[in-house]
Amino acid sequence: MATKRSAHAVWEGGLLNGSGVVTFDSSGIGDQPVSWPSRAEQANGRTSPEELIAAAHSSCFSMALSHGLEEAGTPPTRLVTSAEVTFQPGEGVTGIHLTVEGTVPGIDGDAFATAAQDAKAGCPVSKALSGTTITLSAALV
Repeated sequence: MATKRSAHAVWEGGLLNGSGVVTFDSSGIGDQPVSWPSRAEQANGRTSPEELIAAAHSSCFSMALSHGLEEAGTPPTRLVTSAEVTFQPGEGVTGIHLTVEGTVPGIDGDAFATAAQDAKAGCPVSKALSGTTITLSAALV
């Protein structure tokens, strides 16, 4: 069965001097302020669309990798994934770099790297972002 998740944003003012609030409707985790300076300059306690993409991508990739490793008979003990989304004003999102460190008993570094590449290719968020260059670093710890 398909699921749907929703959020909404309220923006007031122009792009450069305005600001907004993103509300996570489905989870109820609260409101997050957003502004152009938080997107194109320093975060200063506000989020950005790119940070939201990074959160979605890192969690989706972790789930995909965990599933792939478990299916291969080597479930992970721990995966720590970060996603760095690069935004260039006037150009948009120019790339995403995933970094994953895993504790996976019974697997070597090459097998882990292969599983991570497979997860990157199969992750639904990676697929949704396929128009963007996505790179990956994977290591066992």
